[in-house]
Amino acid sequence: MRDLLITNARLLDPASGLDSPGGLLVREGAIAELGPGVSAPEGTETLDAHGACLAPGLVDLRANLGEPGAEHRESIASAAQAAAAGGITTLCVLPDTDPALDDPALLSFMIRRGEATGSVSLLPYGAATAGCAGKELAELGLLREAGAIAFTDGAKAIGDARMMRIALSYARAFGAFVVQHPEEPSLAAGGAATEGELATRLGLPGIPPAAEAMMVARDIALARITGGHVHFAHVSTAAALDLVRAAKAEGLRVTCDTAPPYFDLNETAIGDYRTYAKLSPPLRTEADRQAVVAALADGTIDAIASDHQPRDADDKRLPFAQAEAGGAGLATLLGVTLARVHGGDLRLLDALALLTCKPAALLGLPVGRLAAGAPADLVLFHPQRGWKVEAGRLPGKAQNSPFDGRALEGRVLGTWKAGRRVFSA
Repeated sequence: MRDLLITNARLLDPASGLDSPGGLLVREGAIAELGPGVSAPEGTETLDAHGACLAPGLVDLRANLGEPGAEHRESIASAAQAAAAGGITTLCVLPDTDPALDDPALLSFMIRRGEATGSVSLLPYGAATAGCAGKELAELGLLREAGAIAFTDGAKAIGDARMMRIALSYARAFGAFVVQHPEEPSLAAGGAATEGELATRLGLPGIPPAAEAMMVARDIALARITGGHVHFAHVSTAAALDLVRAAKAEGLRVTCDTAPPYFDLNETAIGDYRTYAKLSPPLRTEADRQAVVAALADGTIDAIASDHQPRDADDKRLPFAQAEAGGAGLATLLGVTLARVHGGDLRLLDALALLTCKPAALLGLPVGRLAAGAPADLVLFHPQRGWKVEAGRLPGKAQNSPFDGRALEGRVLGTWKAGRRVFSA
């Protein structure tokens, strides 16, 4: 592989606070040097960034893939294509596939399939319970040895308190954490939208927002008992965020993430029974959306994940209450996050930290930063360049974007994985 020198870039490294013009030299898949006076020997491949932003490749903390079992929705290859187009170089995938990732051999297979793409590191979660069914604990130790980054039942809440307690205890013993879908199952059963005036007016069965806070409160109590680390996925309500904030102040091992729909959209996006905006958890009130934005700014939220959930046309072309929940999010992850920067809610480096070094630190990964010796996983983007999200024209198979029709500022121009360019706009 030839050396590569990227010049005239705005270097952004949230881990160190770097935000300055300069260049970056890639050698043998790693960052060799960066800064204002970087040069390279004659014959080195060069790329003029023309002032665009050069940042670490994004670390997506949570994505659901169709493979194995539903490759027609999204395969590993098509997800890798969409991830590269979105500037994502590390993709953490959920285990609630068919079959579930509760077998070490299957976990190893997924990792190898990711490596075969050459464009993304695919890091699987291990199932917390056998078959993600919530009945009995999976073989956490063997899954951890096979490469599981943490444990979860994906989009299914671990509803049994005793099972969650055992999972937290065992995960702690193996140096890992448990990711919970924070929704009390019996309260959420059969629901399609956030309970309230809008759901009533549309005639949709509601899910009370308290279902999220109740599960968060329960699992914080279990983290206190066990000393285990619980991570709450796609937190979307003010009440749940207040609980997480208090748990952190207490010093408990509690972390959380959210996803772009919960800080960019509110429940009105489902108006006219728009099934692309049917998500799990459902879109919330404007007050909750603002609470999520505030929690991003004050550090309560540890990461922003794409929450990519591919669905095909038949899943969504149904009456709202019967349609499958989920939205595609790989290609829009950076653009929608940058909307909060343009809106003045977040500084650019703080927003990028939630997409790079913070999720990497949570998982103990040596990525998500620009530093000499670090892997040359990079994204080049123009923060002001506009584009429009159009379902049917997104990279990858999944087109069910809740942001369909949304105008965004922030275009990925190029993505590099271990120094090799894997996407070019």
